[in-house]
Amino acid sequence: MQESTSNHQGRTIAIGDIHGCAKELQTLLELIKPATEDTIIFLGDYIDRGPDSKTVIETVIALRRCCNVVTLVGNHEVMLLDAIEQPLMLSLWLQFGGQQTLDSYGGDLSAIPDRHLEFIDNCLLFHETNDHLFVHANYLPTIPLDQQDPQILLWTHLTELQPKPHVSGKRVFVGHTPQKNGRILDYGHLICLDTFCFGNGILTAMDIHSNDIWQTDGQI
Repeated sequence: MQESTSNHQGRTIAIGDIHGCAKELQTLLELIKPATEDTIIFLGDYIDRGPDSKTVIETVIALRRCCNVVTLVGNHEVMLLDAIEQPLMLSLWLQFGGQQTLDSYGGDLSAIPDRHLEFIDNCLLFHETNDHLFVHANYLPTIPLDQQDPQILLWTHLTELQPKPHVSGKRVFVGHTPQKNGRILDYGHLICLDTFCFGNGILTAMDIHSNDIWQTDGQI
């Protein structure tokens, strides 16, 4: 896992947790119509629970040919890497949606291509621009992201910690805490884009500058 700071011209669009919902991701990208100068920022949790994690990762990798792509790591990607490195963690991962991921690869960890594991391993712990911060789960408001405990950044739900504005003054985009009503959670200083796609078919993207929103209709 790495850290990232950068700025690009064009639109900057954040996408919430996908969780193996490849059809919804492809539909969302058709709505967005990414252009070469655009930047798409994925907030993590590409895999687990939904039916086709393999195609989700293939789709995100292929998107790099069309536009700038920033990929954050989610706690589910961390669980997969832990399951590979620590066999005792395998059963835990399988209980949290990993079985569906394995099924999408034919049922065996060894069938996951190296380039998919490299994709996961190269995902960023956070991303920062001039005016915005992006992290999978949460943050402590008084500490720069590069000094925070990964447990907070990757695992802590907004139901456990509702942080005040970050000391940087930047608006923060997160996923991880599923909004089962299918609507984004907007605190002004903090926006959660996890709209429970694997449960209701609603995957959400947001242009961070114009605040335009794209969503699948939940009927896929």
